[in-house]
Amino acid sequence: MSDYFDNTGREDILTGGIRMIPIQTHAGEFKVWTKRVGNNPRIKVLLLHGGPGATHELFESFDSFFPGAEIEYYYYDQLGSYYSDQPQDDSLWELDRFVEEVEQVRKALKLDQSNFYLFGQSWGGILAVEYALKYQSNLKGLIISNMMMSCPEYGKYAKEKLGPKMPPEVLSEILEMEANEDFDNPRYMELLIPNYYAEHLIRIPFDEWPEPVLRGFKHLNQEVYISMQGPSEFGIRGKLEMWDRTKDLDKIKVPTLVIGATHDTMDPEHMEWVASQIKHGQFLLCPNGSHLSIFDDQETYISGLIKFFKNVDSN
Repeated sequence: MSDYFDNTGREDILTGGIRMIPIQTHAGEFKVWTKRVGNNPRIKVLLLHGGPGATHELFESFDSFFPGAEIEYYYYDQLGSYYSDQPQDDSLWELDRFVEEVEQVRKALKLDQSNFYLFGQSWGGILAVEYALKYQSNLKGLIISNMMMSCPEYGKYAKEKLGPKMPPEVLSEILEMEANEDFDNPRYMELLIPNYYAEHLIRIPFDEWPEPVLRGFKHLNQEVYISMQGPSEFGIRGKLEMWDRTKDLDKIKVPTLVIGATHDTMDPEHMEWVASQIKHGQFLLCPNGSHLSIFDDQETYISGLIKFFKNVDSN
């Protein structure tokens, strides 16, 4: 009984579930923002957002579904993201360091193999897989959402499959700006939003984008994003450019849900293949969804996710 009322529990109650967790790095100590919602000793989900450098805000729709399904979940802004510390140090934006950050957050939140599900969307999917390959003994389940397991393959898919779907004159102008590294040109986004984002990022009219999406984009840390992802929207040019874990997927032994979408920036056939390479992998396709199928194919996405949690919990 006394453990339940320790200082951590007291802090959680008094702050509405929000905790700033100290993280040790080679550049010193920083704090990252987390928020707990719900209470279930068997299902505790740590949410890894995309970007890199984005925020937890894209996941706020979970508030309408997870509490009713008795799922406990943790919003978490990674170091450099809006609600956490944002140090100006490019040496911090390294994949291995982010993995160790997740492990420190796990320990602080007291998550373990009996209850710990790690959910990663987009860049968060890369981070979740890297964590699983090093620390899967801590996991009860893993979710890889909207992220191919090879950045080179992602770049190839964008170039060979997605780009040609745009009007030729539009694609030509975009590629010319990319070749000239003219990414700050307002024309770049002016062309991308209706011709690429509206088809493959979120299939909702721009003037109807959900408020958390608009807020999340506003809060994106461009320094972190460009350092790791790069400035291009067609593939990855930053530090993650050569990342590839396609040959290591069979090392993941925990139950894993892979989520893909028909209109995603990520190849849905690749995503289905990823699920087949993991011993206890299963695939969920969002037929009407894109990269943010959490919004544009919400019923499929959320119901499939909750079903996965319940099935793993019951076995």
